[in-house]
Amino acid sequence: MFDVEVFKKHLQIDEASCIKKLAEGKTKEIYEIKDTNDFVLIRSKNQLTAFNAARKNDLEGKGAIACRTTTNVFLYLQALGLHTHFETGVSETDFVAKRCEMIPIEWVVRRVATGSFLKRNPGVPQGYRFNNLKLETFFKDDENDDPQWSDEQIISREFVVNGLKIGREEIFLLKRQTKTIFQVLEKAWSLSDCQLIDMKVEFGVTTKGEIVLADVIDNDSWRVWPGGDKRLQLDKQMYRDMTEVTAESLQELVKNYEKVAELTGDWIRFPKCRALIIMGSTADTAFCEKIEKNLTSLGVMKCVRVCSAHKATTEVLHLVAEYEGDGVPTVVIAVAGRSNGLGPVIAGNSFLPVINAPPGGPEWISQDIWSSLHTPSGLGCTTALGADEAALAGAKILASHDHMVFGRILCDQLNNFLSIYKGDKKFTS
Repeated sequence: MFDVEVFKKHLQIDEASCIKKLAEGKTKEIYEIKDTNDFVLIRSKNQLTAFNAARKNDLEGKGAIACRTTTNVFLYLQALGLHTHFETGVSETDFVAKRCEMIPIEWVVRRVATGSFLKRNPGVPQGYRFNNLKLETFFKDDENDDPQWSDEQIISREFVVNGLKIGREEIFLLKRQTKTIFQVLEKAWSLSDCQLIDMKVEFGVTTKGEIVLADVIDNDSWRVWPGGDKRLQLDKQMYRDMTEVTAESLQELVKNYEKVAELTGDWIRFPKCRALIIMGSTADTAFCEKIEKNLTSLGVMKCVRVCSAHKATTEVLHLVAEYEGDGVPTVVIAVAGRSNGLGPVIAGNSFLPVINAPPGGPEWISQDIWSSLHTPSGLGCTTALGADEAALAGAKILASHDHMVFGRILCDQLNNFLSIYKGDKKFTS
């Protein structure tokens, strides 16, 4: 674990002895940190470049804005459960990250056809939408303008990065990670009625051998169009499109960069959707606690109530009515075993979606499950066996209402795939 407070103290006393430059790129510097091989300091520069640095300008404050955007994005991704190299911010322009050896491939994912894609694919119209995201890979080679590479070219190169060979399985994993990253960021941008058009990301392998999202993600990394209108673009493309770089145009660019930093800072939010867990008896408390735990990990608020449809039918309907009119997106999880009347009664008298979650044991579930499955017509309730499945089913219903829930579900799916990949690696390495 990196002790950020100790590091900040030493950095204030003597930066020269605390960090040593390892590398420098067009827009950032990377420093080794004294007494650790597992972490580095990444510093954003005030430099702005385009066309492989053929166009270059120093822009006061750009480094701080870029670092703030990167920090916002990585904190958001980590809040969703995505593995990244980001550790912590330490100043306006600096953050600490896990030390990685970078995979020399740039992963570009597109929702809308524009820019260089149109030049390489004549006949595709501007604005063509890729409902199934379009993914491209480019070998990082400045001298040859980062040529596009196929999977076969990457495999044939036999890259070994921090001891990890980049083969077909790693490429498949990286593609899945790239698409997940785009989808959760796309959802976050939609909060401000902005469309994420395309973006580029890079990955590295940590000193522990883990593949993680690395480098920076700032306003140079994507195209963002407010309202889907290219003319309102907030990203670096504005700089590329300038016929003449003037002080006024650069100032306008700074405003766009500041706006992006402000908008990305609002992505982590408290839950705004809810699961109403109703159990027929306090005997089901332990089962409901498992549902609560899973809902919490998925970012869903929960309320737990006790009421019986058989013994207190009127009270059940009054209870549900309390949650129908406050404007909070809600799903009901009905926990009742034996003869389950709770879920069907609620589903038949409420517009809220209802999930039956019978807490049955093996001794009787095969008989009594039919009261949850074989219900009268016109109810529309569903059934999930298991506390984790009931919680996930509820979260998926609510995901369209809450970008954080949406993101956590996608990242959980990615992490499940990662577990399979790691398990397979144990037998193939």
